[in-house]
Amino acid sequence: MNSDIPQVEQDRLLAAQVAAGDQGAFDAFFKEYFPRLYRFTLTRVDNNHELAEEIVQRTMCIVVRKMGSFRGEALLFTWLCQICRNETSAVFRQHKLELREDVRIEDHPAVQAALESVAADDGRPESAQRRDEIANFVRVTLEHLPANYASALEMKYVQGCSVREIATRLGLGEKATESVLSRARAAFKERFRAIWDIEPNFLVD
Repeated sequence: MNSDIPQVEQDRLLAAQVAAGDQGAFDAFFKEYFPRLYRFTLTRVDNNHELAEEIVQRTMCIVVRKMGSFRGEALLFTWLCQICRNETSAVFRQHKLELREDVRIEDHPAVQAALESVAADDGRPESAQRRDEIANFVRVTLEHLPANYASALEMKYVQGCSVREIATRLGLGEKATESVLSRARAAFKERFRAIWDIEPNFLVD
């Protein structure tokens, strides 16, 4: 993709090309987004690879039919993730399985305060929409991190655990845990920038 063009514009162009039946655009879309949606889904189905593949295949079929309705109000991957969540719920109902609750990181007061620093509340609807978008970016970014990094960050920033508590739960010494947290923060910032092309200044060191 052309890094000089804003991501949302690239997304609109790709969606329009796929909707128009451009095979090359579809191949590029599939290569880019199938693996990302697969990883996104795998975390929700307890690493059941067959179930994740079924859900993502069904999601992609729905997405291709709906691609013409994509308007770019959110990033394409954000839009795909919402469709994938809905399809995950449908598949779990069909198989009579219990769906694991997502960790709603954006509901934690500390994260809410951080999001406020990204988009100050000036009363405009677009500010609230921006905070919602960033909150979703945070969730998706965590899902792209190694499991131990994501767990460490969730314990620290969502559950409010101390370093000692995290160390106990991870089975590590406190210094090793501080090192894991430091690497996890760095990995989060790197992945956030890579996925979303936004600087994650809201993550507290």
